[in-house]
Amino acid sequence: MELTIEQLIEQRACASQVKLFREMFGRSVNITQKACICVADKFDFAWAARKLLPAPALAEYERVRVQAWAEYERVTAPALAEYERVTAPALAEYERVRVQAWAEYARVRVQAWAEYARVTAPAWAEYERVTAPAWAEYERVRAPAWAECARVRVPAWAEYERVRARTFAKLYNSTGAL
Repeated sequence: MELTIEQLIEQRACASQVKLFREMFGRSVNITQKACICVADKFDFAWAARKLLPAPALAEYERVRVQAWAEYERVTAPALAEYERVTAPALAEYERVRVQAWAEYARVRVQAWAEYARVTAPAWAEYERVTAPAWAEYERVRAPAWAECARVRVPAWAEYERVRARTFAKLYNSTGAL
């Protein structure tokens, strides 16, 4: 059976999967087990199952997927346990060193911040001195302008809220509640 790029787009496949499909297959591909196995590591078959399979087929897909996941976990559990056993001492040592290094970084950072504040204080004071007159003028102009803006916005917002409430009630009553 054929799968087209249009079907993927209609089902809202993500852009990267649509792009990959186009690069690998063009506009369509004949879906076979062999074709799917060849791209099993490239395409999101869980998404495809949810979006493209009818309910009975999706249920079967999920049944098989759950079994495959259980087998994967059974096979990989010993390797993961061995990995954790082998890496645990190195991870513990890393954490020990990291905690000490972070404490030293924090100590130096506090000192550096204090020095930064000391060095930049005169520049900040000068900045505030120079900008104060312009800020005062801005505030003088802003206050009446904002009052006028609010005079228009407040009743407009109230009307907007009335329209939303009226529309919700109308649609809720005409279509019924969920």
